[in-house]
Amino acid sequence: MRTRLAIRLHAILERYFPERRVFLRSDTETRFIRLKPGSQLLAFAGASLIVSWTIIATAILLMDSIGSGNFREQAKRDQRIYEERLNTLSAERDKRAEEARAAQERFNAVLAQVSTMQSELLASETRRREMEKGVDVIQSTLRRTMRERDAARERVAALTDETGAAATTRSASTDETQTRTLDFVTNALAETAQQRDKVIADARDAIQHADDMAYQIRLMQDQNDQIFRRLEDAMTISVEPLDKMFRKAGLNTKTLLDSVRRGYSGQGGPLRPLSISTSGGELSPDTTRANAILDQLDKLNLYRIAAERAPFDVPLKTAFRYTSGFGMRWGRLHAGTDFAGAHGSPIHATADGVVTYAGWQSGYGRLVKIKHDFGIETRYAHNSKLYVKKGQKVSRGQKIAAMGNTGRSTGTHLHYEVRVGGKAVNPMIYIKAARDVF
Repeated sequence: MRTRLAIRLHAILERYFPERRVFLRSDTETRFIRLKPGSQLLAFAGASLIVSWTIIATAILLMDSIGSGNFREQAKRDQRIYEERLNTLSAERDKRAEEARAAQERFNAVLAQVSTMQSELLASETRRREMEKGVDVIQSTLRRTMRERDAARERVAALTDETGAAATTRSASTDETQTRTLDFVTNALAETAQQRDKVIADARDAIQHADDMAYQIRLMQDQNDQIFRRLEDAMTISVEPLDKMFRKAGLNTKTLLDSVRRGYSGQGGPLRPLSISTSGGELSPDTTRANAILDQLDKLNLYRIAAERAPFDVPLKTAFRYTSGFGMRWGRLHAGTDFAGAHGSPIHATADGVVTYAGWQSGYGRLVKIKHDFGIETRYAHNSKLYVKKGQKVSRGQKIAAMGNTGRSTGTHLHYEVRVGGKAVNPMIYIKAARDVF
């Protein structure tokens, strides 16, 4: 049975690979090599295998080259998009800050105008009261003078009736005296009447001026109300995103602001509330609203300072890709986020702080630790070079190291950690929170 099968297989091979002879001739003799069908089949299979392997390897190399080119192009596009996004956000942040400064300047100007108007109103009110008192005094004097005039006329009439006709012989001088007295009284009454009319006219002018001032104050109050509303809206738009950003980062905003306020060292210090009052009593509604806006401005200023001191930034400015996130990996906690990039890529501090460690640490390789405010610490691991030393103060964006592959690492990348109170938190919380605002 085996012989028949072998004969049949040999016949099939003879059909496709007939026996061949290769002659080798020399000067003295001629030899030949017989190539059996089985040998030809093995040679053909080996050649086919080599050709196939060559084609597949070439295709893999081409696909890898094409894929690498596409990845580099995609990385460049992502970098351009990211840079454009950063530029746009930076311009928007500068615009918001400029609007806030302009609003504060307008608010200060309005407060100055309100103070001036209140001073003028108080002065006009004082003049009106003085005029009213003057009018009352003049009216009292005028009534007394008129009573005295009437009494004098009655006495003159009584004297005239008593003397009668007999008085003509001895009272020529007396008549002249009475006439002079009557003329004096009449002139005094006329002058008093003129003064009264002038005082009344002045009082009317003062009242009209006070009414005009009251109208102007009402107009100013309407304008102030519009300005206050715009300022309140601007403060709401500016403060709420920052408050949301810090809450997303897991920070207690009250404790954070109290900490910044205690350590404030900027020029001018925190904004002080107003105490404008026309009577020394309770504050007016406008002053209360102004104090509320000043509180929001103070809160915005404190948030700005806190944002400079917290790690709301990306440690790499060059092209990179995320390779591993925060969480459990291989049965243990991966306490940071990995950024892969070119070897030697500059690594930047994500916030102001002080370097507490710069050197080699098992597993981390070349490591930089930076202590920030609010109990926050950042770590930058697997570096190839370090540009800072322990105790050195660094600012946001300062170059502190170069990307490498030191320590327990499978490739060139940056291992970036954020720790709050010694506990590791997801760095992407800070990066994404800042991205939503800036």
